[in-house]
Amino acid sequence: MTDSTTAKRIVITGASSGIGAATAVAFAERGARLMLAARGQDGLEAIADRCRAAGGEAVVRVVDVTDAGAVARLATEAREQLGGIDVWFSNVGVGVVGRYEDVPIAEHAQVIATNLVGHMNDAHAVLPIFLAQDYGIFINMISVGGFVATPYAAAYSASKFGLRGFSEALRGELSKRPHIHVCDVYPTFVDTPGIDHAANYTGAALSLPPGSLAPATVAKAVVRLADHPRNTTAIGAPALALKVSQFLVPNLAAAMMNGFMDSWSGKAAPGEDGSGTLFDPPAAPSGIEGGRRHPQRRRKAATAAGVGAAVGLAVVGGLLWRRR
Repeated sequence: MTDSTTAKRIVITGASSGIGAATAVAFAERGARLMLAARGQDGLEAIADRCRAAGGEAVVRVVDVTDAGAVARLATEAREQLGGIDVWFSNVGVGVVGRYEDVPIAEHAQVIATNLVGHMNDAHAVLPIFLAQDYGIFINMISVGGFVATPYAAAYSASKFGLRGFSEALRGELSKRPHIHVCDVYPTFVDTPGIDHAANYTGAALSLPPGSLAPATVAKAVVRLADHPRNTTAIGAPALALKVSQFLVPNLAAAMMNGFMDSWSGKAAPGEDGSGTLFDPPAAPSGIEGGRRHPQRRRKAATAAGVGAAVGLAVVGGLLWRRR
């Protein structure tokens, strides 16, 4: 088993932009040996160059995670080329925004195929390797959408709720293998190019709320899991509050979000509808940042989030007291 002083052998899917790219660079800064996979060759090469400049080793492979055979070949090649796999970061994610009935069903299906089945393909490919080694860390990028349903993104919600259940089931199966870990990561909004890649059927230009996280913030948490694995890591919101609110008032947050989306779509700048990069990779490298954060507003947003969490916990406490 490797330790924190040994160059880790890392596979990252969805590594050509956003969180996956930021995490690749963060691991490279620690001297990791990386195999980076995504659909876009140019984007992968750009990130691999950054990884090499940061002090790591990086090779790239063009892989669509919805193709189970391609993912299996990626795992086999990574094991042979790296001499084993210490961490597999399953990071691919896509989305389509719009009322459920306005979005073509093929696009809903593609979100499920990518965000849920793609992660299942990753796990199916690497788990036999982990079992043979008797160690390994599988990190699942889920998002806060795995706890809080997202109106205007029904397929995305279905994929993330399903992915959370999938991870919990895997942990149950692996409970007698203490050196094999399945780690879930739940960030809130993150400023990545993903918003530019998303399919959009709202008629409005997509945007992010103030206080969105930097991809590097999420990457830092993922890198920490390589040394200190844990089941659940929430970033930008308290994990306990997410779990308790989902149990006690599962529809409240969704109803509030629906009201916000109705209001937003009526006021936002006009945008063109289309399938984004659901079916094809971006035409050019996208990089790590989305360029939509407002750092000067982050503290205000963080304060508001803290107040909101406190109010939510107070409501939960009151409900528990009344039940008692």
